[in-house]
Amino acid sequence: MFDAEADQSTAMLDESGVVRLMQKLNSNIAPTRVQQKVKEIELKRQDPSIKGQLNTEEFITLFKEVSTRPEIYFLLVRYASNADYLTTDDLLLFLEAEQGMTRVTKEKCIEIINEYEPSKDGKKKGQLGIDGFTQFLLSDECNLFEPEHRDVCQDMSQPLCHYFISSSHNTYLMKDQLQGPSSTEAYINALDKGCRCLELDCWDGPNDEPMIYHGHTFTSKITFKSVIQTINEYAFNFSKFPVILSIENHCSIKQQKTMANYMTTIFGDKLYCDKVDENASCLPPLESLVDKVLIKGKKLDLHTESDEGMVTDEDEGAESEKKKNNKSREGSIKKHKLAKELSDLVNYCVSKRFKDFQMSQHSQKYWEMCSFSENTALKLAMACPEEFVNHNKRFLSRIYPNGMRVDSSNYNPQDLWNCGCQMVALNYQTAGLMMDLYNGFFLKNGACGFVLKPAIMREEIAYFSANTKDVIPGVSPQILHIKVISGQHFPKPKGSGSRGDVTDPYVTVEIFGIPADCAEERTKTVPHNGINPIFDESFEFQINLPELALVRFAVLDDDYIGDEFIGQYTIPFECMQTGYRHITMLSASGDPIENCSLFVHVAITNKRGGGKTHRRGMSVKKTKRKKDYTSMKSVGVKSVDETFKVAIQPLRDGTDLRDSVQLALAEFKEICGLSPIANIKQCIRLLATRVSNSSEQASLNLVMKGDYPYLEAQGNLPDILKKALIHFDELVAECKNLIDQADGVYERLIHSQRAGLEWHEDLENVCTNAGLKGKKLTKAMENFAWNIRVLKGQADLLMQAKHDCKEYLRQIVETSGSTGLRKESEADDDDLEIQNSPL
Repeated sequence: MFDAEADQSTAMLDESGVVRLMQKLNSNIAPTRVQQKVKEIELKRQDPSIKGQLNTEEFITLFKEVSTRPEIYFLLVRYASNADYLTTDDLLLFLEAEQGMTRVTKEKCIEIINEYEPSKDGKKKGQLGIDGFTQFLLSDECNLFEPEHRDVCQDMSQPLCHYFISSSHNTYLMKDQLQGPSSTEAYINALDKGCRCLELDCWDGPNDEPMIYHGHTFTSKITFKSVIQTINEYAFNFSKFPVILSIENHCSIKQQKTMANYMTTIFGDKLYCDKVDENASCLPPLESLVDKVLIKGKKLDLHTESDEGMVTDEDEGAESEKKKNNKSREGSIKKHKLAKELSDLVNYCVSKRFKDFQMSQHSQKYWEMCSFSENTALKLAMACPEEFVNHNKRFLSRIYPNGMRVDSSNYNPQDLWNCGCQMVALNYQTAGLMMDLYNGFFLKNGACGFVLKPAIMREEIAYFSANTKDVIPGVSPQILHIKVISGQHFPKPKGSGSRGDVTDPYVTVEIFGIPADCAEERTKTVPHNGINPIFDESFEFQINLPELALVRFAVLDDDYIGDEFIGQYTIPFECMQTGYRHITMLSASGDPIENCSLFVHVAITNKRGGGKTHRRGMSVKKTKRKKDYTSMKSVGVKSVDETFKVAIQPLRDGTDLRDSVQLALAEFKEICGLSPIANIKQCIRLLATRVSNSSEQASLNLVMKGDYPYLEAQGNLPDILKKALIHFDELVAECKNLIDQADGVYERLIHSQRAGLEWHEDLENVCTNAGLKGKKLTKAMENFAWNIRVLKGQADLLMQAKHDCKEYLRQIVETSGSTGLRKESEADDDDLEIQNSPL
């Protein structure tokens, strides 16, 4: 390739040709770095007359220097069986042991080699060298984001109120709230980002044309008609799921009729005009609203025959009016006339003033929804988080920024998601941390603008407070291990001074979620190196409610005065892939930064036994410490409590079975000298390697006894390997024990749950008759919900553990074959050969 590009007379390549060929061979090499290295080569030359050109040897040396990353080279060497390249077997082991891929075929490995290996010889021999391996790790196949969530993958048949909905505040504004321009472009931008709830602030305009702008300010105006036309054109380009138009109506009756006419004629069949089913008990399922536009606003009485009527102002108008009058009586809120034509377009998103949760529980209709300012919502979230969550199980809630945010700044949406609020509206036009979180959160589920809430926020018999420090019933805490390895091509912060400035980067890793999950860690600063800084630091986080957790990586400059931000990437915890991953960093505006990435390793493990997590170097040996079991809570009614008492023993049995497997697995990893985040395949590979490298004449055979794999040694093994085999046998025995007993314990747990559910319909009366009232009655209801949730959750965890055990055994069999361990089976007729084992 060099000869084809070089000058035929001199056999040399000029600087621009060097940059061009370098990028052809490796598109991730920064041109500025190549140019700098060419100048360094010139300075070292004995003949100073040759400038701006390289010969073949100089080019090869330069290419190796700028393209070979030591951290990737050492990773390759760890898995290369013989030389500085990966064979198909080596690559297969890396993909399964490190990248978490299951049942990888050699055909897939050959496909990867043919795709990423630059040399023809490597492709021909089925070998992946350092350049090909680097390209593979930088490709989309090693992206941190889970491919499953690139498409809609959640249950979309739930009622509309069971989803978080991507929502915009004052969507028409491009900048601030006082004098910023209004534009239809703002609606296009929001829809392109997956927004599904848009705000239209409507006022009377000239020539009977309704206008959209921020009232009583100097913002510019756009016609209502142009906005409806824009929404009609772009509403379903990015997502097929419904768009909700939040109408802030300040118009006269005449212009309200004009608004209704525009929406009816322009949207046509897209406009969802079905009448409310008064006999139903919940909002329609999301999947029934595909390609539909819903209108949120005030509505006249369902059975009115009048052409118009009086309604109270709601939403932001009501909030500001209440503050202005400083009154709370009913008459303090301004009323206005509403045209029946506009009222008829509103069905399942009817605006209603919020009084308190008790009033909503008894009188609010399921098709009615309340809007809250961020201050009001945050006060409710702090004072009564449980009631807020329960309210949002049945009703929609919309939260909007305080009116004092004239600069269009944003509040933290996480605080309101934690209470189950569906429409947490932000100012989309304002970039920053809060929009980073928002955009990251709605990457889930194909970025369709709807994210299913956690089950504990949806189920009728469930109790949840975001502020709880207890284990969440039915949810298994996860341990997130992140190793920040290196960075590539970090630019100077925006607005940096002289061109010669260097970057002193460091990385922060933040967890956003329920308060118990929030945490932050940072790496050391790497001085004067923004090109290829090596961090090599590990962090560990406990995630108690994975479905609400976000992980944010940020790169900052420690030596910069002012805004030190370089780039960030925010991802839902559930969308993270494990293994070695590159993260493309995003700018403050959310755009990818060219060639700028972070190289990390991610592992996710379950929390063992309710105690502290096992860290490297800490013993995992059994202790006599009393075990903490998940327990039943007292309802305070003897007959009900007796029903739950029978669940105490199966709860303990299930916990013992799961803990015994996890302890055996941890001890096996420790005796193998591996960290807790290692997987079973790495353990087997390590044992096979140590046996083959042993000075003693020894071998390991995989023996199938029924459906279960065992390792048997022949010859003299070192003591450390003998101990490892003892722990291996213990692990298989504990897996077998759990698999054998799981179904029985599961049935006992589910039987207890069903028996408890029989009290549900009449529970309040039963508790009242037992003399419980006030706070005691509330606590009894909460404890009942806890018990029901715990029983189902613990039963599900046990069946997941059974699945995990079968997967461990399958991996043992599979890895033993790929590492060359001899396969044998017992002589009994009932025993199965490896290839016939269902594992």
